[in-house]
Amino acid sequence: MEEKQTRLNKYLSEAGYCSRREADRLIDAGRVTINGAVPELGTKVGDNDVVEVDGKSITERKADFVYLAFNKPVGIVCTTDTRVEKDNIIDFIKYPKRIFPIGRLDKPSEGLIFLTDDGDIVNKILRASNNHEKEYIVTVDKPISQTFIKRMAGGIYLEDLDKTTKKCTVRKIDSQTFSIILTQGLNRQIRRMCEYLTYEVTSLKRVRIMNIKLDVPIGEYREFTAEELKTLNMLLEDSDKDYTESKLSKKIHKINRRKPN
Repeated sequence: MEEKQTRLNKYLSEAGYCSRREADRLIDAGRVTINGAVPELGTKVGDNDVVEVDGKSITERKADFVYLAFNKPVGIVCTTDTRVEKDNIIDFIKYPKRIFPIGRLDKPSEGLIFLTDDGDIVNKILRASNNHEKEYIVTVDKPISQTFIKRMAGGIYLEDLDKTTKKCTVRKIDSQTFSIILTQGLNRQIRRMCEYLTYEVTSLKRVRIMNIKLDVPIGEYREFTAEELKTLNMLLEDSDKDYTESKLSKKIHKINRRKPN
């Protein structure tokens, strides 16, 4: 019987060690070995291979996964590298199992972030990041005009990225506070959009990701409910289909452009 071969980054993800993206960084940094040797990106792992990260063996497991909704305080960094950042999310939570955050939330920002040991769901959420909704409550340094609301909702051109942000839903809450629902995840997106319009963000809180709302005090976490996880997986399944169809459509369009008239 032929031995099962799995790409190393997928192996680490399915073992619940980290996401595939993080696995690629670990491999590139030379922190992962297979049978004592440092592999290249794209290397495959067999059933009998010994995989280690920082000299510690990784055993692929099939135990129940953990899914947490955490209310991140301002000042906590969303990284698993506990050697570099003192105020990192892993040391702050001190969860008894190895978990990792899904995506990021800036150090000066607070609010909802997911943590898990399920590498597959991390990949699905990150891959669907330009489709699912994330809602924020934002306070700025001066009164908000109706022009500000309209321009934020219509899309802001970010010169350094040569990109205009996607249209989004923006609602005024009070004179200096608004809510914004994004389906895009550009770095420091809301802060940069506000800066373009000469406003400075004084506080930013994420209050919802897809179907899951922030409902725990700052610095605390809870597990997803069974219903939340079921709905989340359904939404991700739909996003995955849209992603695959979009990718296929672009590929077909590219092939058709190459065909001679």
